[in-house]
Amino acid sequence: MKKVLLAMLAVSLTGIAAYAAADISGAWDFTMKMGEREMKSVVTFVQTGEKLAVTVAGVGRDGQPTESKGEGTIKGDDVTWKIVRETPRGTMETTYKGKIVDPNNMKGTMERGGGNPPGGNPPPGGGQMTPPEWTAVRQAK
Repeated sequence: MKKVLLAMLAVSLTGIAAYAAADISGAWDFTMKMGEREMKSVVTFVQTGEKLAVTVAGVGRDGQPTESKGEGTIKGDDVTWKIVRETPRGTMETTYKGKIVDPNNMKGTMERGGGNPPGGNPPPGGGQMTPPEWTAVRQAK
């Protein structure tokens, strides 16, 4: 009985260690759904321990390439980063929160400022908007 319990403990600790050691460094194909629209970009993470340096590259509304930088953290399978952009309407802060699904996939939600951005997904029957959802797939190295 002790051997079985020790084996189960070892398997559990291996799974925990795998998440604790998750390395998301590299480029990820990022897709965010805002209402009926899908916005695509490439998010590149440089990970040092639990700290993340983040670069988001995409195409702006004017069709020109854009690049934004930010910082974040990774703790277990939880990933969070923040991008601050200067716009003609002032400073815009965007926070991305998500989870590592497996070594090549993440998913989560996005919020601007202190709440949900326009274009979020309204719940059936009205009420408060839900945050837009995003997915990310690791690019092949």
